[in-house]
Amino acid sequence: MKAVEGLPNLLAGRYQLERILGTGGMGVVYRARDLLHEAFGEPDCRVALKMLGETLSASTDAHVLLYSEFALTRSLLHEHVVRAFSFEVDTVHKRAFFTMEVMRGLTLDRLLPQWPLGLAWQALQPMALQLLDALAYTHRQGVLHGDVKPANIMVGEQGLRLFDFGLGHAEAQARVGLPCLSRNRLNAWTPAYAAPELIAGELPSTSTDVYGVACVLYELAEGRRPGERQCNQRLSRPRHLPRHCWPTLCSALAMDPEYRTVCVAELREALAGRRRCWSLG
Repeated sequence: MKAVEGLPNLLAGRYQLERILGTGGMGVVYRARDLLHEAFGEPDCRVALKMLGETLSASTDAHVLLYSEFALTRSLLHEHVVRAFSFEVDTVHKRAFFTMEVMRGLTLDRLLPQWPLGLAWQALQPMALQLLDALAYTHRQGVLHGDVKPANIMVGEQGLRLFDFGLGHAEAQARVGLPCLSRNRLNAWTPAYAAPELIAGELPSTSTDVYGVACVLYELAEGRRPGERQCNQRLSRPRHLPRHCWPTLCSALAMDPEYRTVCVAELREALAGRRRCWSLG
């Protein structure tokens, strides 16, 4: 029996598709059994397998888009970033795909409806710090995520995982003028979490990632998204965010990138710290 209509049950003579785990702007992720590892007695032989959706797979550079995402993810080794394993091609069925760890838990977009009034700070802070740790690490590696949003964040018993780098790129390539794959034609950014300059056609940057993660943190603390607003429109402090954290998060949420003056590491420092009590004694 085929796992999905139109797809073979077995890819590359090794990966047996079981079911769809999720779909995104670029592709589809399946759970699969690695029969080679299973034959050698591996206790956990399941992997996540990502391939492009039908619309993109027909493009002439589809395999290049997919490999670009794999290459970005493979370069990252962090406990809160999804781990990529290998890029492969099933030559018989002409399907390119890559494998990665199976993440156990729920994506944050599925959890948010459980907290309509926001998440209490005691539960929110550890989650926020793990997310910011993951994003700060990718930036130190010169990798931009490009699409930070709740649907690309997995939460489970082992903590949080940031995944889906399909709209990201290596910042160093753009800085030295090397050609980069254009993902603008995908039109896959979610307006509620995409920085205004990203929607206007500019390339992803550390600043656009800062804006995206700030929108996620605001929603966690308030129970709703910041929403559409003008450049000069002020936001009110989220109900579950400590007062001393608000100036930094507010800067990260600036619509104009010139006023978005904080980096991910500074945002993490603000959320990790405690309010200082000054005395004259």
